[in-house]
Amino acid sequence: MSQALQSLLDLLDLERIEQDIFRGRSRSAVVPRVFGGQVAAQALVAAGRTVPEDRFAHSLHAYFLRAGDPGAPIVYSVDRIRDGRSFTTRRVVAVQHGQPIFHLSASFQAYEEGMEHQAPMPPAPDPETLPTAAELMPRYADVLKDPVVVERLLEARESVDLRYVDPPPYGTVGEPREPHSQVWFRTNGKLDGAVDEPLLHVVLATYVSDMTLLDSILLAHGRGGWVTGDVVGASLDHAMWFHRPFRADEWLLYDQESPSASGGRGLGQARIYTQDGRLAISVIQEGVVRIPRHQ
Repeated sequence: MSQALQSLLDLLDLERIEQDIFRGRSRSAVVPRVFGGQVAAQALVAAGRTVPEDRFAHSLHAYFLRAGDPGAPIVYSVDRIRDGRSFTTRRVVAVQHGQPIFHLSASFQAYEEGMEHQAPMPPAPDPETLPTAAELMPRYADVLKDPVVVERLLEARESVDLRYVDPPPYGTVGEPREPHSQVWFRTNGKLDGAVDEPLLHVVLATYVSDMTLLDSILLAHGRGGWVTGDVVGASLDHAMWFHRPFRADEWLLYDQESPSASGGRGLGQARIYTQDGRLAISVIQEGVVRIPRHQ
C-alpha cells in the first residue's frame, strides 16, 4: 500500500470520544475549506461504526451547511434513529466551532435476495490507456498557472488514481461541450488485511464521488471551474445509492451528466459501474455554480 493511500485511510479512521461521538481531522485543501467528500466519508464512517456488522450501507442523503475549517477538528455526533429487522437508520451531524457544518442520514440493510435488473454500462475506453493526473496536467500548463493549485491537485491524486476519458473542464475553456463526463477511478494501491472491509470501499467511493460530479455543468458552458477561477462553486447536497458490492481498489467508471443549471445552482447525476459492467452506485448532487461578479 502506498504512503498516500495509507494517509487517506488514516484520515478516515475517526477517533471515538464517546459511544456515539467521533472526532476527525482534515487534510490541506486546494480551496480554503474542508473537501466535501472528506466530510461525507467521515460521517459515513461514524454512522457505520454504530451499526451491526451484518448490515451494509445502501443509501445516504446529505446537506453541506457551512464551509468546514481545515485547521480545526470535526466532531461527528450519531443519532440511532431506527434499528429494524431489515434496516438500520442513522443521522449524523458534523460540528465545528460549535456550529453544524454538515448533516447526513444513512440507511443500512441486512443482505437479502430480490429482483434484479440494471441500466447497461455505457461504452468507455480501457482505463489503462488513459493518462494519469501527473501525465495530464502538464498539457494544460497555460491555464493551470497557479503552482499551489497544481501541487494540491496532484497531491489529491496520489491516493486516488483518477483518469479522465475526455479532457477535463479546464482543458477546453471557452469551448462549450455536451454536459457529460466520464472518469475512471480506483485507490492508488490495493486494500487488504485488517483494513479490507465492505464499509471502507463504500466510504472511499463516497470520498471520490465529490471530486468531479459537477464537471458536466462546467462543460456545458465552456468554463474551467475553481481551477481557473471563472466559476465559484460549492456542494449543496449529495445523495448516493449503493446497489451492488464493489471494490474501491479496482477500476470504477464514473459516468456523469448534468440535466439542468439555473438560479446559481447546477445539478449533477451519475452512475458508477464496475469494470465488468455491474451498476454499483447511483449519485445525485446539487451545487452552487456562480460566475464571479468581476466577469
